[in-house]
Amino acid sequence: MSEFDEFLESYLIHLDIERGLAKNTCASYRRDLVQFCRFAEAEGVTAVAAITEELIRKYLMLRLEGKVQNDDDAFHDIASNDQASSSISGKPSGKRCNKIDEDPVDEADETMFLEKLGERSLAHHLTSLRRWMNFLIGEGILTSDPCEHIDLPQFAQKNPVYLNESEVERLLNAPDISTPEGLRDRAMIEFLYATGVRVTELVTLAMRDINADLQCVRIHGKGSKDRLIPYGDMADQWLRMYLSNARNELLGQNSSKCVFVTRRGNGMTRQGFWKNLKQYALKAGITRELSPHKLRHTFATHLLNHGADLRAVQELLGHSDISTTQIYTHVSRERLKQIFASCHPRMHVTSDCDADDMALEMAFADAFEDGDSLMAPDEADDVDDTNHS
Repeated sequence: MSEFDEFLESYLIHLDIERGLAKNTCASYRRDLVQFCRFAEAEGVTAVAAITEELIRKYLMLRLEGKVQNDDDAFHDIASNDQASSSISGKPSGKRCNKIDEDPVDEADETMFLEKLGERSLAHHLTSLRRWMNFLIGEGILTSDPCEHIDLPQFAQKNPVYLNESEVERLLNAPDISTPEGLRDRAMIEFLYATGVRVTELVTLAMRDINADLQCVRIHGKGSKDRLIPYGDMADQWLRMYLSNARNELLGQNSSKCVFVTRRGNGMTRQGFWKNLKQYALKAGITRELSPHKLRHTFATHLLNHGADLRAVQELLGHSDISTTQIYTHVSRERLKQIFASCHPRMHVTSDCDADDMALEMAFADAFEDGDSLMAPDEADDVDDTNHS
């Protein structure tokens, strides 16, 4: 076992045992760090103390620019990205790289070792490296962090993509409920939309976690954190129909602790459910790419659109930080603007005077959305003085 392997394994044990991170999260850290370690070894670096800022910058730049390894072990440019490269200074040397051994833990992800990464994936790799370096500093292995002066790539925050309520109805009606598989899939989609759980939480849901009498489910979330989520009458109806009429037929002579199962006697997989969901989206006439996580976005957005409290949505989603949940408020505000535009009697311009009035109204709306004040500074100070008197 190399020094890299030794310290990497101790870090992964720390993530699993001490921090209690989810299996998929640990696998993500492992994948990122194994790729960097193989690159470092190919560059002649075999000790963690020899990892430098320059080495990390070179690795990130190669990943950003899409340097891929071909049969001749040479790197070739396939693309560039100016936006993210501005935060990762230093140019790649173009040096030939020795053959990188495939990682036996995750062979599928090592078929193209230095494939191009987007800004978000690059930021994830840098975060993985930073946290590993900090762990090694805490263990006394390193005295300084070679990532300290490397900035994360900057990227625009995207609003979550979600379905409207008519699209959800069409999606729910897409499965053929005359078959056990179709009834199972209908129950899964209903349950996902009713609870907003992550797809991993959905497919690993166990029979013991459901309290049908209270219409409540215990979810084992990220970081070994449990939360209780209620589900409504519609989800309860389809879940009971599936459990009564389809689950045993799918299991046959097999047994499983999972709620949602296949004919092989195993629980549904994330990939299997994702594949089925895409087929149902096409059948429902939904042209946008659909994933289970977009249904989670849909759950949160529809709750806020119908007046739910942001803190309640945070608890239901299992977010440890409310700033993660706040992204949905942008979508909700856009929806409020649409309602205002379609329903307010003064949104339709009939004269120059009306146009001026409408511009003023929209200025007020935008200012309140951004948290700004439309008062002059002196007026704002007067109000503050009054409030404190």
